[in-house]
Amino acid sequence: MPRKDDTAAPPAARSWTKPDEYLASLARRRTARRARDPGPRTSPETPRFTLSTLPFLVLMLALAVLTIAIFIAALPLHDGSERNAAKAETKEVGMARKGWFQDAEREFRN
Repeated sequence: MPRKDDTAAPPAARSWTKPDEYLASLARRRTARRARDPGPRTSPETPRFTLSTLPFLVLMLALAVLTIAIFIAALPLHDGSERNAAKAETKEVGMARKGWFQDAEREFRN
């Protein structure tokens, strides 16, 4: 274990009121900051098209296709004239119209 005599004395406090000391301190800070700065850039300054823009465009295209598919799926396939005709017929209690079972089977299959 080192003795107390072997340790270095703390640095003397410097006065910040003198312009020469202040400028010297700024120069030391700048030199230290330059020493910490990394070397030349390894990545390009501008982003690559395949790494930044292309995935965004593909995502936008996929969302557009999905939107169009949902829109087409939401459109009615028939105008509802069959439903209106069935409602227009007079309904009698306990009586079914002719061919109702065949119509129900056809609807069930579709």
